[in-house]
Amino acid sequence: WSSDVCSSDLTASLYRKLKKKNIKKKETKMSLEKVKEYFKAYGIEDRIIELSESSATVELAAHALHTEPCRIAKTLSFMLGDSPILVVTAGNVKIDNAKYRHAFGAKAKMLTADQAAELIGHAVGGVCPFGLNDGVTVYLDESLNKYETVFPACGSSNSAIELTIPELEKCSGYEKWVDVTKAVS
Repeated sequence: WSSDVCSSDLTASLYRKLKKKNIKKKETKMSLEKVKEYFKAYGIEDRIIELSESSATVELAAHALHTEPCRIAKTLSFMLGDSPILVVTAGNVKIDNAKYRHAFGAKAKMLTADQAAELIGHAVGGVCPFGLNDGVTVYLDESLNKYETVFPACGSSNSAIELTIPELEKCSGYEKWVDVTKAVS
C-alpha cells in the first residue's frame, strides 16, 4: 500500500512539474506574442529576432546575437514602494545600491522570478520594457547612452530586437533617464 501512495505521490508531483513547465512555455509564447502585438503600433513587429538558442542572460544573448555584452539592454525588475518598476541598463554594468537609493529614495528590492512574471507580465529571461502589465514604470539607465543601438529582449528567453536609443525611448514609454549603475568589476 505504501509503495502505491509513494508512486501516486510521485506521479502527481511529476504531473505538477510537467504542467507547470508547459504553462511556462505557453506564458513565454504568449508574452512574445504580446510584445509583437505591442510593436504593431510602431510598425516594428517584423524586426523581432527569434533565436534558435537561449538569450536569457547577457552572455547568452551576446553570443546568440553576435554582439558585445555591453550592447545587450538588460531589463531589471524592482519593487519601489507598492509599485513594480523596470530599469533598463547596458549589459556590462550592475546596479549601484547607493546610486539607486539616491535616484529612487529607497533601497533596491529586486522582484523574484514569480513576482516578475505576475507583476511585469514577462518571465525572467525575457523581461523587457514592452507590452507590460498596467502600473509598471520604466526607467532607462545612462549606461545605454554610449551605444548607437542596443538589443533588449522581447518577452521570451530567445528573442530580441535591435533598437536605436531614440527608438528605445519611444517604444518603452520610459519615465526618465537615471544613473543607477556601476561597471562590473
